[in-house]
Amino acid sequence: MKSRTFLLTLILFLLFFNSGILLASVVNLKSNLDSSKERSLREHYFIAASYAKDINALENRGDPLDAAIESLYRSYYDFYSKQKVSLAVFKEGQQLYADVTGASIQSPKIPRVSKASERLVSMEKLGNKEHISVAGALPAPYDAYTLAYYYDVSDIISSWNKMTMMLFLVGMLFCALLAVCLLLVLNRVFKPLQQISAASQSIAQGQYENRIEVSGHDELAEMAGSFNHMAGEIQSQMQQLETAARQKQQFVDNLAHELRTPLTAIYGYAEYIQKIVRTEEDKLFATNYIMSESRRLQNIAYRLLDMATLRENSIQLTEVHMSELIRQVEEALSLRAAEQQIHIAYTCEFDLLRCDADLMHILLVNLLDNALKASGQGGAILMNASIEKGMKVISIQDNGKGMAADQLVHITEAFYRVDSSRSRSGGGAGLGLTLCQQIATHHQAELSFSSELGKGTTAKLTFTNSL
Repeated sequence: MKSRTFLLTLILFLLFFNSGILLASVVNLKSNLDSSKERSLREHYFIAASYAKDINALENRGDPLDAAIESLYRSYYDFYSKQKVSLAVFKEGQQLYADVTGASIQSPKIPRVSKASERLVSMEKLGNKEHISVAGALPAPYDAYTLAYYYDVSDIISSWNKMTMMLFLVGMLFCALLAVCLLLVLNRVFKPLQQISAASQSIAQGQYENRIEVSGHDELAEMAGSFNHMAGEIQSQMQQLETAARQKQQFVDNLAHELRTPLTAIYGYAEYIQKIVRTEEDKLFATNYIMSESRRLQNIAYRLLDMATLRENSIQLTEVHMSELIRQVEEALSLRAAEQQIHIAYTCEFDLLRCDADLMHILLVNLLDNALKASGQGGAILMNASIEKGMKVISIQDNGKGMAADQLVHITEAFYRVDSSRSRSGGGAGLGLTLCQQIATHHQAELSFSSELGKGTTAKLTFTNSL
């Protein structure tokens, strides 16, 4: 692309530049020749008039006509030859006197003049020199004679040739300089394009970190900056896709792990009931275990359905009384709290919260349920609705076993369990906090956690919309 652009631009410039030089030279030559022709016409008229007057004077003195014409011709020739002018005299088409400097006229072109006032102007090559020829009859009564005037313009044409050659030589040097400058400019112009091409190939091969060096503030720098921005967006999106793909794969792996254990237990106990004769008590035990694992599968299915529904549908926001919402959440888990002898307290600094009441109930119940699981016998949980930095905040704090910092990063991932042995003694499907995160996102809120081993955990829901 660069080579073609360079050659095409250079050829077009050479064509127009040399055509301009040639046109200017031709116009200059024509102008000089036209000036010389006008001068020749004026001098021919003057010489013809003077020549006739002098002939008449000699005749009046008694000189023969032919002798008068010859003697005058020699006088005029001697005078005008010093001015690069030659003269010739013709009578009725026959040459009488002619002596062109540097050449002899063997067979001159005889001028044919129809009227005495007419002048014939032409270019003639006599010998090896170019002349402007002007021919016209002498004034009456000598109009039978024709005077030819030859002005040597060889110097003009020679100077024009030298000037033209010099212009073309200077033009060639100028074109060579222009070619170098053009090549430098094209290298400057095409450098970002070459970098973009190389970076695009790298991006196509999966190397998304490549960028173009941006220098200056012109359109090329703007284009390079736009490409870098595009490359950054592509890299960011690819990273997001990789993260999403990794999370999806992890989700599938965790789901398979979660389903395998209850399905294995269900199948094992069903086979146990079918093939082995057992007492009614053993059958009841096996049936209860099958129902327990079935409920676990049902819980997983319901949670997955809740998350799918939440992704596909928009939520309806209404004004909810915060104190009533917290009271309902506390009542939903009051029996479990009583069984574990856990004290639940709550405070409320604002009355109204714009939210989806059902979804917010689910979120707070999940958070409170996790707090109950983390708290030991006789623990304490505080639910607090407050204003922080002009934003509404709901927090649930327990004094349970807490979590390490590396565990906090993953707790909202589907099926993630803080217990590395993946024990189900605490119950649950491992989807509660994932659902809570989605509910928070739909409410334009941020769900965050802080925890310390042995000191408890605080879950905080911050509504980013200012009051």
